[in-house]
Amino acid sequence: MVQQYILSGLACPVCAGKIEEKVRTLPTVSSAEIDLMNESLTVEYAPDQDILTISDLQLLVDAIESGVDVRFPGAVRKADAEPLTAKPRLDAPQRRALLQIGFSFLIFIAGFILAARSAWTSSALFIAAYLIAGFDVILETAGSIRKGDWFNEAFLMTLATVGAFVLGDLAEAAAVMIFFQTGEFLQGLAVSRSRRSISDLMDIRPESANRVVGEEIISVAPEALEIGDEILIRPGERVPIDGAVLSGSSALDTAALTGESLPRDVGTGDLIQAGTINLNGTLRVRVAGRFAESAVMRILNLVENATAKKTKTERFITRFAKIYTPSVIAAAALLAILPPLLTGADWTVWLRRSFVFLVTSCPCALVISIPLSYFAGVGKASASGILFKGTTHLETLRTVDTVAFDKTGTLTEGEFSVAEIIPSGETTEERLLEMAAYAEADSTHPIAKSILSAYGKEIARARLSGVREIAGQGTRVDVDGKTVLVGNERLMNANGIAIPAADAIGTIVYVAVAGVFAGTIVIRDRLKSDSRRAVADLDAAGVRRTVLVTGDNRKTAQAFAEALGIRDVYAELLPDRKVEIVEKLIAEKTVNGAVVFAGDGINDAPVLARADLGIAMGGAGSEAAIEAADVVILKDEPSKIAEAIRIARRTDRIVRQNVAFSLGGKLVFLVLGALGMTGMWQAVFADVGIMLLAVLNAMRILR
Repeated sequence: MVQQYILSGLACPVCAGKIEEKVRTLPTVSSAEIDLMNESLTVEYAPDQDILTISDLQLLVDAIESGVDVRFPGAVRKADAEPLTAKPRLDAPQRRALLQIGFSFLIFIAGFILAARSAWTSSALFIAAYLIAGFDVILETAGSIRKGDWFNEAFLMTLATVGAFVLGDLAEAAAVMIFFQTGEFLQGLAVSRSRRSISDLMDIRPESANRVVGEEIISVAPEALEIGDEILIRPGERVPIDGAVLSGSSALDTAALTGESLPRDVGTGDLIQAGTINLNGTLRVRVAGRFAESAVMRILNLVENATAKKTKTERFITRFAKIYTPSVIAAAALLAILPPLLTGADWTVWLRRSFVFLVTSCPCALVISIPLSYFAGVGKASASGILFKGTTHLETLRTVDTVAFDKTGTLTEGEFSVAEIIPSGETTEERLLEMAAYAEADSTHPIAKSILSAYGKEIARARLSGVREIAGQGTRVDVDGKTVLVGNERLMNANGIAIPAADAIGTIVYVAVAGVFAGTIVIRDRLKSDSRRAVADLDAAGVRRTVLVTGDNRKTAQAFAEALGIRDVYAELLPDRKVEIVEKLIAEKTVNGAVVFAGDGINDAPVLARADLGIAMGGAGSEAAIEAADVVILKDEPSKIAEAIRIARRTDRIVRQNVAFSLGGKLVFLVLGALGMTGMWQAVFADVGIMLLAVLNAMRILR
């Protein structure tokens, strides 16, 4: 069983790692993952085990980090809470921390001013400033020591500043504690503001709906609406739920869902989706689905859960942080002891250097900026209508080697029309189209719909009997007592019906009546307007190979591939054969490359799941395809695949920059501190500066 918990107020990445580790070691727990950006904890329990209660988990969290509120998702509705973008002021803990820092800083300045007049008064003020600024840190350290947890930031700072006191550096000890608390405050503020910036991109959740009850208009939460309810959507309001327009006309801003900048005109009978914005006219709409199943909630759920599973880089940082702190404490101890023992150097000098070393060592920049970078990458992609189901897929997509496309609905519009009717023998065009239409009367396949549309007459059901669909081949039906076969070449061959070679470009539908070939109907689809650009952009992005994988006939597939610039074509494939082709492509890829498959239909679900990365064209794609895919493109534009690759690679570059900058910066200042070239003041400034620069670098992804 998997259970999610919300940890409101959790901003400390080191504390998050400790909570995660503590929960993971519980005997009833199989695995635990904290998503710092979404303040959530996902716990997988062993079979037949009770889940952690909120009170039990709250006690566990309080023992590691105070001020974190534990609850189940939905215990406080997001719509009832003040939205992130509506919080310009600091929250209560942040205001308290700011007052604490400000008050201690004023006392510290007073200590400096009075130093020339009274050393005793000055010392007392430095001690007071230290205690006011560091009271929380000292308490946390004491609690950690009681629990046997020595390796944390609070312990490092307490040890370093107490050491400074012992050495008589009262002003330096007070300054370090004030600057450390300032750094902690700025760290929390940076994470909070970063979360808001990313959440701004996905601020698409409607907060209320205008339900029509008789002559009254009642404002209700979207969750309270039922299928069949009528609602009123005024100009400027966000569409609260999926529905059908009963009356009125308007233009909708769909950018939040699809990234499309042009408004979409809607009128009576049109379906509209939650999360879009009504720009001008008033619409009366009938609710067509529940809010929890709406497009906007599906998008928000995907985005909110995207960072739940850690990438390889994040897992490395977690493991690194666990051994880093004890390692630097050991190194600081050796720095304090070995030089005096081996060379007879001054103990005071090397103790001071070891304390500077401890202050410099805090790993905040690394453990904050890496998950923030991935979260920003997911947010940026979501704003463009590209939904990643996990940050791990960002890592996979940056290494793409081969992109395989389904044809119909992915590279083409999926809107078929009858292009040619070619009867055989004495059969007329009207008779051929009539037989095909009767055979396809119960089919929902796009090709069947195009034939029925071309026929344009009512189907007399009394003439039909024995309807049977043959998977991957076509349909067999009795019309007026005569057996009619409508389908592909395999269907004709299986029934021993000789057919002529077909020269037409398009999907060829063969028709046989009473065992005799009656003619062919040619169905054609249109390329999407950006399909050529999609393939060209992939080539420009360095994708080694683009492939067309389709169930269509080889001649048609080859013609489409040539028009698009795709070199490799696999045609006339059943769903299981598509999987075999993708497995072949995986075997042929470069060592560290990935094979991506893009599709939209139900028959694409198996191959989407088998590819290294599956991309579903979600705007018109089937639920099965969207469920099986790793990435969902909301607008049916295949060119978004190249954009997703660009975002993934930009995110990866910034992650690597932050890793190198954080580790490199730490190493430089650790060495400088060990050589006595920096003091504790500079160490704290360096620590806070590196963290803030890494966070700002991560936020560049959103530009």
